[in-house]
Amino acid sequence: MVSRLIFAVLASLAAIPGLPAAAQVTPPGIGNDTRDQVQNLMRILQMDQVIEVMQAEGLDYGATLRTEMFPEKAGAGWSAAVATIYDPQRMTAEFETALAREMARTPEAFAEADRFFGDDRGQRIIMLEIEARRALMDEATEALAREAADRLPTEQAARHEALKQFVAANDLIELNVMGALNANLAFYRGLAAGGAFGDAMTESDMLAEVWGQEADVRAETESWLWSYLGLAYQPLSDEDLQAYYDFSRSEAGRALNHAVFAAFDAVFVRISEDLGRAAARMMQGEDI
Repeated sequence: MVSRLIFAVLASLAAIPGLPAAAQVTPPGIGNDTRDQVQNLMRILQMDQVIEVMQAEGLDYGATLRTEMFPEKAGAGWSAAVATIYDPQRMTAEFETALAREMARTPEAFAEADRFFGDDRGQRIIMLEIEARRALMDEATEALAREAADRLPTEQAARHEALKQFVAANDLIELNVMGALNANLAFYRGLAAGGAFGDAMTESDMLAEVWGQEADVRAETESWLWSYLGLAYQPLSDEDLQAYYDFSRSEAGRALNHAVFAAFDAVFVRISEDLGRAAARMMQGEDI
């Protein structure tokens, strides 16, 4: 689950010392059994570490927004607002709630996901995915990974073909593009709600603006995705990558992939709208 958005194939998927426990919020109609299964699934997928990486990326993204949108206005207030928006406890609770809602539709997928990701191979896959995600936060590492990805079709044609099949099985490009566009639209809506546009931008204008970004978002998604996959799965044997592909094509694998992307989408739509509202206040010179 590669939702890079603003991770994952089960990557977009041990407790971290100092990370507060998230409040447990079970959606209406979700029983205790499903809640317990979701919490176990999140432990197996090492979601605490995934969210730690997402928070670090979010803080970096907030600094980029400050530089691009209001370099002369923002200071400690903006940094504090961004840290609140990317609060890991809130993100964890939101993700768990959305994941429980989605997985309740296919509860039979829990056991298969547990079997695949709960053993040594599955845990190693998740560890490699998280490590790659952390590594790509470094610009020099990302540049090297992109160069390696460009060479992959000619230098490792068989591995490149296997990764192409993996991407297709998990619908990684389309799901990541859709998630990014949803987040961009939520950001514009947050700006509008905060009064950044006045009456100058309607909902139709925002939709047109976001769809106008689709080609660039797709190109960036594909470039980053190939860098990420090449880096994350380079240590995997062909047999392990084939096993991952086979799980991804199974009913349980497809259900889990859909549920994880939907849960990430819910988290990032909220985050993006909150960022838009906070940015609007900064643009208008309000204290935050």
